[in-house]
Amino acid sequence: MLVLRFATVLAIAVWIGGLLALGAVAAPAIFDVVALRQVPDDRLLAGAIFGEVLRRFHLVSYGCGALILMSLVTRAVLGPRPRRFSLRLTVATLMLAASLYSGMVLSSRIARVQHEIGVSTSPSSLPATDPRRLAFGRLHGQSTLIQLVPLIGGVVLMLFELKD
Repeated sequence: MLVLRFATVLAIAVWIGGLLALGAVAAPAIFDVVALRQVPDDRLLAGAIFGEVLRRFHLVSYGCGALILMSLVTRAVLGPRPRRFSLRLTVATLMLAASLYSGMVLSSRIARVQHEIGVSTSPSSLPATDPRRLAFGRLHGQSTLIQLVPLIGGVVLMLFELKD
């Protein structure tokens, strides 16, 4: 059981830590460095780099979510059942569902809007009233907001694990 709890805590830490590192460190650093280097189409390049980083991190988050769910279920079957098992399972399922939605649905919608805008044009270079820029901004906001589900859920699960 100790191994399963360790795997759960590790998966939660990787997931939460990755989200924090991406949002607070990687994204701002990528956009700042590319802008400072005066790279042509800097925002377009920075967005492409961060988009690929995020795509790869989605794969990590899917693995973390699956590991957490499998660990919880295995612990429940083998016993003793984790305290507040149903709540933990619900939180972990919501976390994984949010990541899957972000990685599969929102990311493909963002890619579609970017394709409509064109490979050589940054959404931020379009007029503020352009429907494509507005759609991109809305989708970007949704993508950012939905990452709060695994972030907050991960903190909740970590607190449960620390109390066991």
